[in-house]
Parts: sequence; C-alpha cells; structure tokens
Amino acid sequence: MAAWRRHFHRRPELSFQETGTARTIEAELSRLGLAVRAGVGGAGRSGGTGVVGLLRGARPGRCVALRADMDCLPVEEQNRVPYRSAVPGRMHACGHDAHMAMLLAAAAQLAARRDGLRGSVVFLFQPGEETPPGGALGMIRDGALKDPAVDAAFALHVDSSLPSGSVGLRRGPMMAASDNFRIAIEGRGGHAARPHNCLDPVVCGGAIVGALQTIVSRTVDPAQPAVVTVGRFIAGTKHNIIPQTALLEGTARTIDRHSWAMMPRWIARIARDTARAHGQTAAVDYQRGYPVLVNDPAMVDFAAGVAAGLFGGKAVRMIDQPLMGGEDFAYVLQQVPGCLIRLGTCSGPATAFPWHHPRFDIDESALPKGARLLAELAAAFLARPSGAGK
Repeated sequence: MAAWRRHFHRRPELSFQETGTARTIEAELSRLGLAVRAGVGGAGRSGGTGVVGLLRGARPGRCVALRADMDCLPVEEQNRVPYRSAVPGRMHACGHDAHMAMLLAAAAQLAARRDGLRGSVVFLFQPGEETPPGGALGMIRDGALKDPAVDAAFALHVDSSLPSGSVGLRRGPMMAASDNFRIAIEGRGGHAARPHNCLDPVVCGGAIVGALQTIVSRTVDPAQPAVVTVGRFIAGTKHNIIPQTALLEGTARTIDRHSWAMMPRWIARIARDTARAHGQTAAVDYQRGYPVLVNDPAMVDFAAGVAAGLFGGKAVRMIDQPLMGGEDFAYVLQQVPGCLIRLGTCSGPATAFPWHHPRFDIDESALPKGARLLAELAAAFLARPSGAGK
C-alpha cells in the first residue's frame, strides 16, 4: 500500500486529467481478476478518466460500492521526502493517493475471498472530486451504480485532525454544501497620487470582503454552521496605479436548507449595495457546487459496529459537528444509503498539517486499517440477512 500510495503521490494529476493514474488502477484491478471498465464519467467532457472494477462473488446477492477519488491539487509541495511530487505545482495535498492505495488493497483482500462472497462489490475510482461539478455525477450518469444495481456505498477520507488509525463517523449531515462565487467590481482607474479623481475598486473590494463576514455573524441562524470565505482578490498592475476593476472569488458553505437557498441573495445584496455606496458597481456570479453530504444513520451504526469489531470501541469516534468541506460523494449518497468515514492519519507534527496545505502528509501505518475496514464493510454488508434491509 505504501508503494502504491507513493507511486500516486509522485505522479499527481489534476481533476479530469488523471489518465496515467487511471491506467495504473486499471492494470492493478485487471491483475486481480476483476471486470474493469475504464473511461467512465466524462461529466460532459470528451471521455472520462474514471475506472470501475467489479468483483462478483461465488454466489448471487446484493451489491455494495466502495469509492476512492483520484485527482490532486494545484499546490507546490514543500515536504522533503523521497516520494515528493515530481510534478511542479501539483500535489496530492488531500490524501487521494492514500484513498486509491487503500481501495486497491481492499480489492485485493476481497478478491482473495471471492469464493466466500455472496453478491458483488463495485470499486469506484472517481476523477475530479476537487473541481465542481466533480466526477461523481458523471460516473453515476455513466451507469457506475447500475448493472449490478448498488444497494449501499462507503468511502474513506483521511483526516489529519484525528489520531492515526482512529475512525470518525457522524450520523446525518457530515459535509457542507459548497458553492462558489465571483464578484466583479467596476470602478474608475487613474493615478495613485490623485485618488480624488478615481473610484478605487481596491478600497471597495476590501469593504465588500469585510461586509460579507456579517452574513455568518448577523444573518445566518447562530445554531446553524456556515462559512463565507473570500480566497482570491485580484486587482491592479502597479503600485502607483489605481485600477479600473477588481475581482473577488470565494466560497460559501452551508448545512441547513434555508441558508443554502438564501446565500446567493445575501451575497449579491451586500456586494451590490456596498459597491453602490462607493459609487461603483458589482456583478455577482454565484455557482452551486456539491450538495450537503448526508450519512445514512443506519449505515453509520453498521460501520461503527464493523470498525469496533476490528479495532476496538475506543478507536471509533462519533463526530459532533459536520465538517464544512465539500465532497461530491454526496451525489452517490443521494442514490443509495451509505456513509463517508474519516480515517485518522496524524501521528505527530509532520502529519498534523490540514488538507490542501503544501506540507500535508499522512502516517502510512494507518493504511492497512483503512483497507481492512473497507474490505470488512463490504463483506459484512453482503453477509447480512436479506431481512436486515439495505
């Protein structure tokens, strides 16, 4: 698993460009004797990079899906490790390399137990999780959850905020709806020494950034989690020029449906009215992203029982609050019951950096636990009596 993970880590590929990654996965799944379908989930693009592996047990039965994402991030890695990214400006800074390694290992474990399985396991290697609309929708539209029809689905995500080898679970909403917005400000440029002859979009943009923070502090129900973050502020070409325009780009994260529905209106009102107060205009482009990821409570309890049986009850942690990151596994869980599970990978300062950080890394000793958990979830689900529900 460490070798697989390091192979992927050294060769990161951006969303919907995972061609080399897909070829490696296709070869490994074929070597295990699985039926493999490549080129899945183009999501409107020319061709897809998703890979689906199918393992049929010796006897007929239900079908369970296990999923891993494949894409990297546009991040320049700062770790000085032998498996450091060999691609400038590209890095597996969210653990997708580990997800693929664990799912390949789970496939190997289950393939070795094929004769004892009743039913089928579908292995979903999904592109484009980091870039909406994401790869999950494309794979679903390409029939990844059909033939055979999937009855339940599980996925693991590494988590550097949890101790290595621990398992984090939450019933109900687990991840936020994640939307994006762009605010284009139109002012009047000129010489920096004569600001009275200009309408400065930088000052206006700064006021908008500050005012947007009142959405969470003064508009959203305090009992409901929400995030509004401006992550990009683009303006100007030189220190002594007041620019004509400025551009803000950000993300809004919500859990409750009212905040989700109203967020575009709240952001547009603040942006336009603040710009008007500065004698300028602001055009807002609000794009919906991934929906709230909702874990099926019964599947969470099932997964908690499997994890406790493998690693002991103390290894299982119930997460109190939803996480405000977005995740397109939400689309899969809209189709079938299942859950997203957190796998702790922090064993010290070197593995404590958060997702998307240029020094993100994991404790690889957690990989066998993750693979074993995925394999046992699939085997235990297929072994459940038919009267136990999905």
